[in-house]
Amino acid sequence: MTDLLYRSELPQDDPAIAALTDRAFGPGRYAKAAERLREGNRPLAKLSRVALQDGRLLGSVRLWPVTVGGQPAAFLGPIAVEAESRKLGIGQALVEQACEAAAAAGWPHVLLVGDAPWFSRMGFTAAPAVTMPGPVDQRRVLALRLSDSAPDLFGLARIPSPAEGEDIGGADR
Repeated sequence: MTDLLYRSELPQDDPAIAALTDRAFGPGRYAKAAERLREGNRPLAKLSRVALQDGRLLGSVRLWPVTVGGQPAAFLGPIAVEAESRKLGIGQALVEQACEAAAAAGWPHVLLVGDAPWFSRMGFTAAPAVTMPGPVDQRRVLALRLSDSAPDLFGLARIPSPAEGEDIGGADR
């Protein structure tokens, strides 16, 4: 699909992203542990990505500032792609671009809860020492090290305090 435009998320994208995410996941997503890392948090818009075709939002992925045992990480998700556009590689392109943006901005890790076989294609591996803020299948907790010098992730994943958020997220880093 060559006529797709990929770019950073803009404030005006928020309603379309919310509607797409609702269509893709439904209300059940609010019960998931991953949602605890988004509630009251703000996405890193410059690192989050959208895919558009003729001005219509076809996909999105967001990154959120979190800490794991006090170490900064960008939390990825949700990834949402319109049903008729799945299987076109949009989701993988969004994830790869978001991870590249996070690496360029100096984030040491990207953390997510997802399907290990699918995300392993992009370099994600199990993160058994990361504890989520709620029940989760630990096999689905995955991380991608963005810097060779990044310390291992160990401990509870949580939303940073306002003071920490300035240190780790700044102005979208």
